[in-house]
Amino acid sequence: MKRAFAILACLCLLAGGEYFAISKWAIRHETLSLFDAVRQRPVSIDLAVRWDYEMKANNGLWKLPVAIISNGNTVRNTEYSFLANVLAARGYLVASIQQDLPSDPPLVTKVGMPYVGRRNVYMRCEANILFVLGELQKRQPNADYGHITLVGHSNGGDVSMYVAKQHPELVSKVITLDNLRVPFVLSDHLKILSFRSKDPNFRTDQGVLPAPGAANSGNVDIVNTGALHTQLSDRGPDALKERIQATLNKFLGDAASSDLSAANTTEPMIANPGDY
Repeated sequence: MKRAFAILACLCLLAGGEYFAISKWAIRHETLSLFDAVRQRPVSIDLAVRWDYEMKANNGLWKLPVAIISNGNTVRNTEYSFLANVLAARGYLVASIQQDLPSDPPLVTKVGMPYVGRRNVYMRCEANILFVLGELQKRQPNADYGHITLVGHSNGGDVSMYVAKQHPELVSKVITLDNLRVPFVLSDHLKILSFRSKDPNFRTDQGVLPAPGAANSGNVDIVNTGALHTQLSDRGPDALKERIQATLNKFLGDAASSDLSAANTTEPMIANPGDY
C-alpha cells in the first residue's frame, strides 16, 4: 500500500508541474572532442539530452529539436548549464560549442568597421556550428536539423544572430544574452528572445536592438534583467538564473509576448519598448 501511495505521489508531482525537478536527473551530459580535418581545428562540445526523448528518437518515435549554444568571450562553453538543462528538459538535443581556443587571436574592437571588425571571428564560429551540425547528424540522425535554435552569450550571441542572417533556411529561433554588435534579424520566420544586462562596462552598439515598433511585432522579446554582463551565465546568482529559466521555458512553449511579460517573478523582466 505504501508503495502505491509513493507511486501516486510521484505522478501527482509530475502532473502538478514539477517539470524541472523531475526531469533534471534524466538529462544526459556528454563531452565530445571533435576535429575538423578541413580546417585542422579541434572543436569541443558539451551535449545535453533527456534520456527518454533520446530513446524515443532512436526508436523513430520522436524528432529531437536541436539547439546550439555559443559561449561568450572568456566564458567556457560548460558555463551555460542552466540554459542547456531547460532546453534538454523540453526535449532538445543541445550542443554547447567551445567557440574559441587559447591559440586564437584575442578578440579586438576596430571602430568604424562592420561588427567592429569581428566578421572573421563570426565566420570561424559559423564554420564551427555547421561542422558540429554535420557531426551530430552522423550520431543522431533522428533530429530536426532544418529548424535549429541558436543560443549565445555576448560574442556568442552575436555569432548566433550572424548565423541566423546567413542561414535563414536553418534557423527558427535565436536566444541571446547581451549580444552587443550584430543587429537583430527581423523576419516573420524567426523568433527572437534577448536578455539584456545593465552593465556600464558593456554597451550595446547603436542599431543592434530593433526599434520599439519592430519589437512589438510578436516575433521579438526584449528582456531587461538588471544583471551584470558576465552574470548571464552559470556565474550569475541563482535567483537571476531561475527567472531567466522561467522566461525561456515560456518562450520555448511558444508563449506570446504578453504571456512572457506576466512571468511570475518578483521583479518584472520584460522591457517597456520605450525603455531602450
